[in-house]
Amino acid sequence: QVQLVESGGGLVQAGGSLRLSCAASTRTFSINAMGWYRQAPGKQRELVAAIIRSGRTNYADSAKGRFTISRDNAKNTVYLQMNSLKPEDTARYYCRGETWSGTEYWGKGTMVTVSS
Repeated sequence: QVQLVESGGGLVQAGGSLRLSCAASTRTFSINAMGWYRQAPGKQRELVAAIIRSGRTNYADSAKGRFTISRDNAKNTVYLQMNSLKPEDTARYYCRGETWSGTEYWGKGTMVTVSS
């Protein structure tokens, strides 16, 4: 069983920055893909950014140029650096991990609120 715990959310003004962290309870070598998703009130959960063990990344169009995903396998942690935040980035951000066998795990999320 893998547990993912997010942190780093909070309230920030538009144009500001936040760095989210997701700590895994297991060594991340057992996890191939890790990603950040978000869900705003009344909307479906959507991919923000993902990174696989090789380091290849994938970003939603809304995140490109502003957000950066990275992972530190020594610390079993994945990060999401969010810059130039906009009110429309307000959402609950979830960490997702997928093992090599395809099993997925989710954290409980951390809230990001961007004020205008």
